[in-house]
Formats: sequence, structure tokens, C-alpha cells
Amino acid sequence: MSKRTRGLSTRAIHTPPLPTGAGEPLVGPIVASTTFSFERVAELGRVISEEEYGFTYARLRNPTVEELNAVVAAIESAEAAQAFGSGMAAISAALHSSLASGDTLLLPQQLYGTTYQLAESQLRPRGVEIVYLDVTDPSAWERPARVRYVETMANPGFPLADLATLAATKGDGLLIVDNTFASPALCRPLELGADLVCESATKYLNGHHDVTAGVLAGSRELVAAARGHQIVVGSVLDPFPAFLVRRGLKTLTLRLERASSNALATARFLEMHPKVERVLYAGLESFPQYELALRQLGGPGGMLAFELVGGREAGERFMDALELCGRATSLGGVDTVLHHPASTSHRQYSPEQLAAAGISSGLLRLSVGCEDADDIVADLEQALAQA
Repeated sequence: MSKRTRGLSTRAIHTPPLPTGAGEPLVGPIVASTTFSFERVAELGRVISEEEYGFTYARLRNPTVEELNAVVAAIESAEAAQAFGSGMAAISAALHSSLASGDTLLLPQQLYGTTYQLAESQLRPRGVEIVYLDVTDPSAWERPARVRYVETMANPGFPLADLATLAATKGDGLLIVDNTFASPALCRPLELGADLVCESATKYLNGHHDVTAGVLAGSRELVAAARGHQIVVGSVLDPFPAFLVRRGLKTLTLRLERASSNALATARFLEMHPKVERVLYAGLESFPQYELALRQLGGPGGMLAFELVGGREAGERFMDALELCGRATSLGGVDTVLHHPASTSHRQYSPEQLAAAGISSGLLRLSVGCEDADDIVADLEQALAQA
């Protein structure tokens, strides 16, 4: 009996078997499908119930995202990793899946503003006790807590967390580290005793200011708990940005080498300029934790902060005069960008909290990119002349 010819609409919708043959793609494909088909319903049941590894629906698992997860786990020295729709989604999953009512959370005084907002608006109302401590004083952290949460290089003045020392104080608790400013190219917190590491992949992991994404990595158990939170709230990463982050990772070390070299040249120029009051950069001998930076980081990185003589008013004149460097809030890309933390990334802080965190109203944060160093310095120099 001859096979019935299907209608035009049916033929246009249903894909024939994909071509097969010798040769494998050097670059992984973007699998855009949100839904996956099975030959037998029993197999579908096993996969969707997690009895068997596989793909059923994109909120649960996607092949392109899974490739990214595998690469992140490898470069973070982790058992497992999970990508998210943003850095804050990864941080939220890490904290929500690790804390319950009655638990204690230790946080640094100088902390990314939205992470602070997450703690105060979501975790404290759930009954989590929150204590803010000086991250540069490891002895202050010698107290019982379910979670110690720090940033490798805190935003925006870069006080460093001594990760190995903090890990030694955690006891039965967890140490969760936001490693966004360093990236695994400069620091791998899990190798120093951390339990989970979070990264805003929007920043250095992608590196081109064209993706919003986040990742976390750690033990299979802790990553599975965070993934469970992700599945419920739906903070998944789309395969297209996952592909771009995975592509960006191929040049991560190269970009950080260039950014670090450029940032060191820039920091040295600023430190010698008469209109600059102070410079904070892990690669300068004047940096308060210079010895820790040498010991813990594989390089000084591309982030620095400085304050001009004349404070905020001088800073605003300086920013308005820039020609090459962008005025933008993000960081970690190949483009050099400058921003004002007190009015952007830390706008959630009161004046008293800004002062306690050491964030002055005139502090400027510079994310040094991969342009020619002489061009970056020249732009800063001409802008300083107008400040």
C-alpha cells in the first residue's frame, strides 16, 4: 500500500530526518527548540521525572545551555554548574536554596546594591538573620552562620575577601562567593574552599556587552538545589545568549590579560595626576590589600576606582568630557566604561550606608577594556583637563 502524501502545511511544519554523515561541527549548534519529541511515551516519562537524563522542555534543560554549563564547571573546577537568565537570578537561587527561616547570613558592608536589596527585601522578611561585617577583617567572620556570602573583589572599591581564611571559619556552614569582578581567569574560589561561586556572565564571561546571563558552580548537590529553585521560578537562560556566553569564554583569558595590562597603565597614570585624590586598584603597591591580591589573584584585573580632587562635581565634569570611554553602568566588556556607583549600582544605599561601606559621593568606577592603552590614557587626560 502506497504511503499517503501529506498536505503542504503538514510538510512545511514537520522536519524530515536530519542529515547525518562523517564530520562533527567545531562549534556547538544553537538548539532553539523549546520542546523535545520522544518515540515512546515511557521514555518521556522517565526523562521528565529525572529518572533518566534527557530533554523535554526548555525550562528544565536545553542542549546549548548544557554545553555552557559543562564549560563553566570545567573552568571553575566544579562538579557541576548551572546557567541562569541573569547574574542576580544565579545569586538569588544560591541564597534562596541555601537559607531557611532562623538561619544566619553574613554579608560584607560593601556589597553590590541589588544583592543588598535582595537580602533586605526577600531574605530578612523570610526570617533570615542578616549581619553585615567588614570583609577586610577576617576575625569578624569567626561566628556561626549558615551562609557566608562575599564578593572576591567587592563592588565598587574592591576590598578583597581572603577566601581561604574565610573558608576556614565556616564550620558546617556554606561560603558563597560572587566572583564577577575577578572571573575564573583571575580567581577560582572553589579551589580556595568556597562551596558555591556565582558570576554575572553579562560581564567578563561574555565580555562584549551584548548578553544578560548568570552562572553558578559548585558541588552537584548544591547546584541541583539551585536548579530546583530555577525550575520553579523560571529564571532560565535562553539558548541564544547561552551560545554567546560560551563563545565569549573562548577568549576570556586573552581579554583579561589585555584588560589587566591596560588597567595597570591607566591606574599608574591616574595615581600620578595632580587632579586625582586617590586610586584603588589591586595592581598598585598603594592598594591596601596588595599582598593579598598577589597571593589570591592570577592578575590585577580590569577594574579600578578613583576620586578626583573636587569630589562629585569634578567627577561629573570629568565624565561629561570623555570622548572614547563610555558612560555606562556595566563592566567586563572589551569597551572601556566609567560609572558613578553612588547614583547607579549602589543607589539603594542610604548616605550613612554608603559612608559605612567606604563609598564616597565622588567615587568613580572604571572598567578598562581592550582598546590600546595609550588611547584610554589620552582620553582620561583630556577629560581631566576639563574637570
